[in-house]
Amino acid sequence: MTSAIPHPVHFGRIAPTLPVADMDRAIAFYTQVLGFTKAFENGNPVGFVILKKDNAELHLTLDKQHKAVPRNVAHLLVHDAAALYQHLQQHNVRVIKALRDADFGMRCFVFADPDGNRIDVGENR
Repeated sequence: MTSAIPHPVHFGRIAPTLPVADMDRAIAFYTQVLGFTKAFENGNPVGFVILKKDNAELHLTLDKQHKAVPRNVAHLLVHDAAALYQHLQQHNVRVIKALRDADFGMRCFVFADPDGNRIDVGENR
């Protein structure tokens, strides 16, 4: 592996884009369960949405044939993984990997949104 060559371009935010089969269902989940707010939408019917909460930004794109993949598609860093884990359990959200203190120094778990998109949650310990 070669070392990276510095360049003058400053990077701004980068946000994951998740495909969803049902935009209304996805928006309801991310706003009502996770507390995001809709910052932007495009299309009629809506085919693209930007959601924001605190420092997190998430993009949703409509794909009516979306099939979930068996890997994590986004990582969410939080300040209290246990509290979010409990909140998601109270809302009957599907947990893929239970809350644990990992040997790499994080408290973490994985959940799936209504479209099966796997979100890896981590808290630095």
